[in-house]
Amino acid sequence: MTATAAPDLDRTVDDVARRAADAFDQLSRTAPRVRAEGLRGAAAALADHADELVAIAQEETGLAEARLRGELKRTQVQLRLFAHVAEDGTYLDARVDEADPDFVLGPRPDLRRLLWPVGPVLNFAASNFPFAFSVAGGDTAAALAAGCPVIVKAHPGHPRLSERVAELVAAALVAAGLPEGTLQLVTSQEAGVALVEHPAVRAAAFTGSQRVGQLLAARAAARPDPIPFFGELGSVNPVLVTGEALRERGDGLLGGYVASVSGSAGQLCTKPGFLLVPEGSAYDDAVVAAASEVPVHRLLNPSIADGYERRVTEALGADGVRVVHSGDFRRDAEGQAWVRPTFVAVPLDALRRAGAALLDEVFGPFSVIVEYPDGTDLAAVVAELFPGNLTLTLHLGSGEAAGEQGTPGGFGGLVTRLAPHAGRILLGGWPTGVAVTPAMQHGGPWPATTTDGTSVGTAAIGRFLRGVTFQDAPQELLPPALRDDNPWGVPRTVSVRGESLGW
Repeated sequence: MTATAAPDLDRTVDDVARRAADAFDQLSRTAPRVRAEGLRGAAAALADHADELVAIAQEETGLAEARLRGELKRTQVQLRLFAHVAEDGTYLDARVDEADPDFVLGPRPDLRRLLWPVGPVLNFAASNFPFAFSVAGGDTAAALAAGCPVIVKAHPGHPRLSERVAELVAAALVAAGLPEGTLQLVTSQEAGVALVEHPAVRAAAFTGSQRVGQLLAARAAARPDPIPFFGELGSVNPVLVTGEALRERGDGLLGGYVASVSGSAGQLCTKPGFLLVPEGSAYDDAVVAAASEVPVHRLLNPSIADGYERRVTEALGADGVRVVHSGDFRRDAEGQAWVRPTFVAVPLDALRRAGAALLDEVFGPFSVIVEYPDGTDLAAVVAELFPGNLTLTLHLGSGEAAGEQGTPGGFGGLVTRLAPHAGRILLGGWPTGVAVTPAMQHGGPWPATTTDGTSVGTAAIGRFLRGVTFQDAPQELLPPALRDDNPWGVPRTVSVRGESLGW
C-alpha cells in the first residue's frame, strides 16, 4: 500500500502505477452499488477509529480537538454523499439517441453516450485539512465514486495520520469487493512528482501553495500525453462592505469578520484576506475587542510558520499600512509557532502602490482592512486587484439590494460583475465553513484554481470523468448503463426515433 523514497524509485513508482492501472480495469466495470458500499465502509472505519485518529491528528497538526472531530465527521459525510452519487447514477449523464433513418439532417445511427472514469488519479493531500482534504478527503471520495483508483501523495505535516487512514480505508474498500490497489499511498516528494509524469496516471488533484501547484501543473501539461490537473493554489477572498451595512450592524459584522479570519489560526483557503469598507468608517474598537478575545493557536508546522512570519513582515513594511491589532507570534526550539491574529488598515491607493507586498496571500491569521473613497466602483477594484478567488462576499444594508451602487443595474449589476472573479458569491455571511452539498462550488478563476471545477460538493466528480459515445454497438458490448435493459437503473435521456420531424 505504501511506497517510499528509495534507490530504486522508478521501480517503486512503476509498481504503484501498475497496481492502480490493474485496479482500474476492474473498478471501471464495477457496479455503482459496490463502489458505494466501499465508500460507506470507509466512512464506518473512520468512525470506528475516531478517538485514535483525532489523537494522532492533534499531535501532528496542533489543531483543536473540536475542530478535528468536526472535520472527521465532514470526511465521513463526504464519503457517504459520494456513495449516494455513485448509486444514483445521474453523474453518468447517460444519453441514448435511437437510430433514426428519417432524422432531419440525414439518417442517424444508434448513438449512446455516458461519462467514463478517466483512470488512476493522483491526489496530493493538503496540510490544513488532515482529514477532509487528505487521504480520505473529498478528492479521493469523488474519484472513487467515479470508478477511478486513487494514489494519494501524503502530506509531510501529518505522516502517521496519513498512514493509518490509508490502512483503514484501503482495507474497507477491499472488504466491500473493490480490487486491491484501489487506494494506495506514497510518502516521498520524489514519488509524487514522478507519478505526475507516469503514463498510467490519468488525472491529478492538488491543494497547496501557488508555487508548488504551478510546478506540478506544468509537469502535467508537458507530458507527451497531457493530463487534467486540478490545483487549488490560493485565494484572498475579499469582503465588500457598504457604509449602510456598517451603520446597521457594525459590531456584529466586524466580530464575524474577526472570527472568520481567526478560525483555525487563519489556515483556511476561504479566510477573508481583505475587508473593504468606506473611508471614515469606525471599525478599530470592534476589531480590537474581538481580536483580543481570540486564544493563542499553533500553526500547522514550521514551514507554514516561516511563510507566515515572512509575509507578515513584508506586509507591515509596506507604505501606508496602519496596525489595528498586533497579534502574538512566538516560536519554540522545534520551530513551531503560536499566534494570535493581526489586523492592519490601508487606504485603497496605498494598497495599489504596495502591490504584491500586500496583495499576495498571507496563510495564517492576518487580514487587511481597505478604506475605499465614496463613489468607488467596487467591481472595478475587484477586477483590478483581486481577479481570481474562491469566494467574494458582499455585505449590504437593508433595502440596498434594490438600490444603486453608482453602476448600471445597481447592486444587482454589481453582483453580476463580481461573478467572473470567484467561484462562490456570498450575499452576507462569511466564506469559511464550506458546506458539503450538491450546489457547492469550491473553485474559481486563476489563481484560485488551475482549471474550472470544484473540489467540494457532488459536482466534484466531474473532474475525473470524460465523455465516450458508442455507435451502433451490439447490446452485449455496451456498458450496463447504456443497454436497453439498463441493469444499473441509472437515469437516462432518450432521443426517440422520429422526434426531429416536429422541430
